[in-house]
Amino acid sequence: MTIGEKIRDLRLKRGLSQEDIARALGTTKQAVYKYESGIVTNIPVDKLERIAGLLGVSPAYLAGWRSTELAFSELPTNVRPIATRRFPMLGEIACGEPIFAEENHESYVDAAATIDADFCLTAKGDSMTGARIHDGDVVFIRQQPMVENGEIAAVVIENEATLKRWYYYPEDKKLILCPENSAFAPLVFVGAELEGIICLGKAVSFMSHL
Repeated sequence: MTIGEKIRDLRLKRGLSQEDIARALGTTKQAVYKYESGIVTNIPVDKLERIAGLLGVSPAYLAGWRSTELAFSELPTNVRPIATRRFPMLGEIACGEPIFAEENHESYVDAAATIDADFCLTAKGDSMTGARIHDGDVVFIRQQPMVENGEIAAVVIENEATLKRWYYYPEDKKLILCPENSAFAPLVFVGAELEGIICLGKAVSFMSHL
């Protein structure tokens, strides 16, 4: 079997879609299709490692370096195994105008186990491009009721969610949610307006398309 055929066979056996693999790699479904169909045969080593981790095999097995499975300890020193874990995808979060934060516990993203997060969301819009978070990026959130000023937070505003830099001034009963794009204005809430606002947690990592 070719590398692409092995990837497709193992992906199907594990019940993963091409979209699942693409999200975990930070690439597109079309790129995964090209890997599986053999249109692209020189898969970058870092992506081969991540695909192998998602599929539960070694990069050596996919690449056919030996006819049998290699233990990770036997791999060349320039190839490192990547431990992964599955993060629940809770829906989309707006990087622009807030949108409804609909939870979707049936979707998951496999990513590095070293990410200290509880769930992830798909960013929508362009208001956080200054923080290198673009439309379609997967943002990993560590659940916590408050973040430090200047940190990026996932915030629910009256059942709608957004991703912004958080600045809270309790003595003034004032919250400012700042975008990272000068085309967007900060969101300012004072007094009783704070009652409808919930901090979901801190953005700790993101996975971006190339």
